[in-house]
Amino acid sequence: MSTVTRQTTRWLTRILLTATFWTVSTVTQAEIGPAEKPDLKLGFIKLTDMAPLAIAWEQGFFMDEGLFVELEAQANWKVLLDRVITGELDGAHMLAGQPLGASIGYGTRADIITAFSMDLNGNGITVSNDVWDTMSQHIPDNADGRPEHPISASALRPVVEAARDRGERFRMGMVFPVSTHNYELRYWLAAGGLNPGYYAPQRGDTSGTLEADVHLSVTPPPQMPATMEAGTIQGYCVGEPWNQQAVFKGIGVPVITDYEIWRNNPEKVFGVSKGWADKYPNTHIRVVKAMIRAAKWLDENDNANRPEAVKILSQPNYVGADYDVIANSMTGTFEYEKGDVREVPDFNVFFRYNATYPFYSDAIWYLTQMRRWGQISDTKPDSWYMDVAKKVYRPDIYAQAAKSLIAEGKIPADQFPDFATEDGFKPPQKGFIDNITYDGRKPNEYLAKFPIGLKEGDAL
Repeated sequence: MSTVTRQTTRWLTRILLTATFWTVSTVTQAEIGPAEKPDLKLGFIKLTDMAPLAIAWEQGFFMDEGLFVELEAQANWKVLLDRVITGELDGAHMLAGQPLGASIGYGTRADIITAFSMDLNGNGITVSNDVWDTMSQHIPDNADGRPEHPISASALRPVVEAARDRGERFRMGMVFPVSTHNYELRYWLAAGGLNPGYYAPQRGDTSGTLEADVHLSVTPPPQMPATMEAGTIQGYCVGEPWNQQAVFKGIGVPVITDYEIWRNNPEKVFGVSKGWADKYPNTHIRVVKAMIRAAKWLDENDNANRPEAVKILSQPNYVGADYDVIANSMTGTFEYEKGDVREVPDFNVFFRYNATYPFYSDAIWYLTQMRRWGQISDTKPDSWYMDVAKKVYRPDIYAQAAKSLIAEGKIPADQFPDFATEDGFKPPQKGFIDNITYDGRKPNEYLAKFPIGLKEGDAL
């Protein structure tokens, strides 16, 4: 069936469904009420982790909620955020740190909230072939002759030192100053003894390169491979399919996934302005319901739907990359060097492990990294981190959406957190490359554990 025919069929179906939508309602549906704004425009960046939006549309989950949704690709993360703030977009696929950065006024100041976490993991760090040639000499091999993983950034040090000896800066790309990619790349570098540099916004320095061994700069995700191939950067941290694209093109080698840096880390969120959420509460809940169903569809039956998802995402209106490139990571494998394909079943997680729930502890981790690298310029008490997390991350809205799905029989209750006891904090987490345990209830104690980075009382 052609796209036009498929779309037409769905719209006609929606018309019929709309006529009976409120005559076939559960108590929970009645409590939520109809969407105050059924016609929506939602933004995304061309990355595989926008999948819950695409699947919610393609599988008719938005339509089931009485929502007429247009999905629109955005040029970069700044444009996307600005258009949510101005109301040109009703909501968008966002970096997990974006609503937090906006809330505390780092960059554009705005009240952005999230009630839905879009995925776990999904990123990688890639270096150019020349860099890999040197790095690989400092990485031990497994018994099968392949490099031993996870690869420490300490293997990168000889390359960085050689560049410094030549009077050159070693440059790597990340997608945005408050992106997961920025903090993951910094975390990996620092764990290997390399300083990724500091921000000093109070001094007007937002470069993030003060005292840097490795200079990081912003590059839009789809431009990462070409920018590295041109020699402007020597490596990058980005989401898929742009690490696998480097392998496909033969221009670089992914050296580590973010799963190996921080196991099951939160990656993207669905963000809306607080004003929009306050004005259209039912609409917001219904959007979240649709995306929860999409996330479940993506993970159910041991990722059985992933090949179909890859086919959808490969369309030019979504990610628009080659099917095989997207499938490399979305179907449970990841290719490092050409031919070095390894099983990574959790490279992309959309629903399992309560991936969709907006945990306060996830928000606080991002805030600790903003403080660690100087984006938050002065010491904050632990209570401040909690207050910001509660302002921005909204598990209360998520719970309304989830309870509605449970009442409708669409998803069993045991596939969600126990809302009667859930407090928004994961137990202390150990799955980090440097073996440092993170406890979201003790952010300043956590910061004190890092050999590299700002701590309580530090200032630039």
